[in-house]
Amino acid sequence: MDGAGATHGLHEHLRDLNTMRRTVRFTTGWMITDEDEQAIARLPEAAWETSLRQDGSLQEGYHVAELTGLNTREGWIKGMRLIVRRVRPSGRQMKDLTAFEEKTGWKYSIVATNIAKMTRIRGSHQIQWLDALHRHHAVVEDQVKANKAMGLHNLPSKFWQVNAAWMLTCNLAADLDAWLRLLALHDQDDLADAEPDTMRFRLYHLPARLANHARRRRLRIEHSWPWADAFVVAWQRLTALPAIP
Repeated sequence: MDGAGATHGLHEHLRDLNTMRRTVRFTTGWMITDEDEQAIARLPEAAWETSLRQDGSLQEGYHVAELTGLNTREGWIKGMRLIVRRVRPSGRQMKDLTAFEEKTGWKYSIVATNIAKMTRIRGSHQIQWLDALHRHHAVVEDQVKANKAMGLHNLPSKFWQVNAAWMLTCNLAADLDAWLRLLALHDQDDLADAEPDTMRFRLYHLPARLANHARRRRLRIEHSWPWADAFVVAWQRLTALPAIP
């Protein structure tokens, strides 16, 4: 969850979900205050470590550090850790920098978590691993963006039942689009991670004509279409999938 949802109530609720049979772990964003910036200022340069990408490789120019213990804010759940991340601000972030960030030349973000160590996951206590784990949440926002492009951005009716059906249809369309790219276009560099608008232009709005000849139906694709081969590959792969009994 991002910083908008990181409240006392949420963290206490997640803590109370833990039982003898269930362990609940979380990572959430954190709204940075002046006190947090004062704690960051007390971090020695040696405390900062290079962050990791999702594949485990080093992400040069991006750093993380343990802030737990330096921040003295009270009232939060016991055992919660704070991990701070710093990056050089982008152009669009420059206007939103605080005075402290302008002074240091870094843009900061903080993650709160109750993960100390996962028994079956080696290195799960390390701040680089936890930072990468939390940033993986960004794919959720990408999927929401894709669903909106599939029609979820605008609800068509003032009636709840109609909008509920519309949302289900949009989500089904987004699922079909994702599975098509996963099953049939996974090795097509320009289509494997394509946005819905790109898929519409290149494949879904195909310049082709369906013709009947000698009791057979033929799809005649415009030979100059740049993605004709990709369409044929996708078609062949999908038709080769085993039927579900």
